[in-house]
Amino acid sequence: MRSTSGDSAGPPGVVPAAARVVVAGGGTAGHIEPALNLADALRRLAPDVQVTALGTEKGLDTTLIPARGYPLELIPPVPLPRRLGRALLATPGRVRAAVAAAEQVLRRVDAEVVVGFGGYVALPAYLAARRLGLPLVVHEANARPGLANRGAARMTRHVFTATPRARLPHAIVIGIPLRPAITGLDRASARAGARAAFGLRPDLPTLLVFGGSQGARSINHAAATAAPLLRAAGVQVLHVTGPKNLDDVLAMGVAAPSDGPSDAPPYVVVPFVDGMAGAYAAADFALCRCGALTCAELAAVGLPAAYVPYPVGNGEQRLNAEPIVAAGGGLLVDDADLNARWIRDTVVPRITDPQVLARMSAAASHAGSRDADVVLARSVLNVVAEHRSPGERRR
Repeated sequence: MRSTSGDSAGPPGVVPAAARVVVAGGGTAGHIEPALNLADALRRLAPDVQVTALGTEKGLDTTLIPARGYPLELIPPVPLPRRLGRALLATPGRVRAAVAAAEQVLRRVDAEVVVGFGGYVALPAYLAARRLGLPLVVHEANARPGLANRGAARMTRHVFTATPRARLPHAIVIGIPLRPAITGLDRASARAGARAAFGLRPDLPTLLVFGGSQGARSINHAAATAAPLLRAAGVQVLHVTGPKNLDDVLAMGVAAPSDGPSDAPPYVVVPFVDGMAGAYAAADFALCRCGALTCAELAAVGLPAAYVPYPVGNGEQRLNAEPIVAAGGGLLVDDADLNARWIRDTVVPRITDPQVLARMSAAASHAGSRDADVVLARSVLNVVAEHRSPGERRR
């Protein structure tokens, strides 16, 4: 899905002076990154915009949000239990406390609009905004919307999704807001420098292995077990294990054996990569989970991948990857079926064939969208301008 919605949205008819925006998308990188990417786009379009992020002490909020230079306001987390029990009975009280805290923040920063990306931070923000009569903008990244966004989509006309599969009222499909470092990446021109930075050779097919910000043990194990097979096929590997999994992968002996050939393909293991653009540039093919943000980024840069849906949950990860796979830009493999033999028999023939890689890369790129951050930012500024009284507006 190569988005053309930026033209239809157009620039804001009125650019509100010092618009005051609250973004709510905490917990995981999949919620936080799109919120911050929107914030960055707002600053580019309206440098005097004031953006405040809502978050909780649970998750990556306190790590990722301040690092991007945005003020963070904490509210109590309200995870919604999936089963009957004491936790469910306590939920209404927790929701009330979180909504009250969110309302205090909205009043304190004099918010003019709340932009939510789902999750347990967004729900209290939506309810607090409704109490205060503030406009809502909702973005849903996943193909299967969560409870918070399903409810919020009934409170507003300003609903945006990453995929047409996310069936919400009033939804406009725009993709997921991404960083310019991703959307503007030219993998071919950046490849040599990226490989050198990671200690990879410039001339070998390169497999990128990662499992999201926290890593994925099954992917780590399968890739590390396949290390001798990949090396024998002339494939080098950049393996991002996740901070908690580094020692486990290194203990599997993925480094080239000391008695092996001196020119053996490298197998580089790192716990974390700060900014994945370099890793994408270094790679020819990826082995990874299929969270919505991962799928959006790989499609935007045209990187083919073997997607391994997280086996726990509501099946949304498979739905995220299916459009890319249907377009020819990737593969799907169940977590239970992923092993060293599958990597050898399925990934190796593709990563070592330049023509296959080129076709898959073009197909993946065609399935992606690069302008969602600007489209959403323009829409948010339009909402603020429409909500203000005529005397407060500025051209």
